[in-house]
Amino acid sequence: MDGIDERLLRALLREQHPDLAALEIRPVADGWDNQLWRLGDGLAARVPRTERAPGLLLKERAWLPVLAPHLPLPVPVPLRAGEPSALFPRPWTVAAWVPGDPADRVPISRGHDAAGRLAAFLRALHRPAPDGAPANPGRGVPLGTFPAPATGRRLRAVWDAAVAAPAWGGPPVWLHGDLHPANVVVSDGTLAGVVDFGELCAGDPATDLAAAWLLLPGASVSRFFAAYGEVDAATVRRARGWALLRGLGLVEIGRAWERGLPGGKRTWGPAGRAALGRVVRD
Repeated sequence: MDGIDERLLRALLREQHPDLAALEIRPVADGWDNQLWRLGDGLAARVPRTERAPGLLLKERAWLPVLAPHLPLPVPVPLRAGEPSALFPRPWTVAAWVPGDPADRVPISRGHDAAGRLAAFLRALHRPAPDGAPANPGRGVPLGTFPAPATGRRLRAVWDAAVAAPAWGGPPVWLHGDLHPANVVVSDGTLAGVVDFGELCAGDPATDLAAAWLLLPGASVSRFFAAYGEVDAATVRRARGWALLRGLGLVEIGRAWERGLPGGKRTWGPAGRAALGRVVRD
């Protein structure tokens, strides 16, 4: 699905949110599923660019306003609903702008500070989810549901240990589901916000705890787990497995960019390789 240009976005605003139509509109680097435009200083328009994106936006609309008041970092809370019309046939959203630079472009340098912020964020998010919380077949589920990745011996040992670890025995908790470097922002060297809640779901917290290896300098991983609170060894093993899986995914998307293929991202490959290095060294 193609996105829209500035002229069409302004027409959509005039049609559905005329009080916002005079704001300055600036394009931002596209996300995986949505095209992002900054509106003035404090808002952003998120417009679907893939077939699955409308469903993800509707999920964010339903649940993120419920979760956001409990979270200690800024998140892109949906503020206005854009509905399908003759101008554009899919739903879209006006959300709060989260200032900062994506961590795949400006990596975290103040690792110990960021470890504490990430731990506080995930402690606040990882509350038992209600019965109606969304499920996600690719997040929060047992790692054994995925085929074993083709990796070298050291990474394969990490994967085998993660798959063999006892399953999560607690209640399903709320998960961001996609905490990789392009979905957090950095300011002054530390974690400053979390974006893109399209994979939001309930399940095993190990999915999100993988962010320790995906986001933080290696020396800060242990600081993160100490700040997060008690985590059993099996959950840590599963979290490393999730970090391996997500790191390989970032590398593959980086390779797609190198080959000039659709969907490739230049900065994702280096971020993925750095994460895999931390997974192996830990």
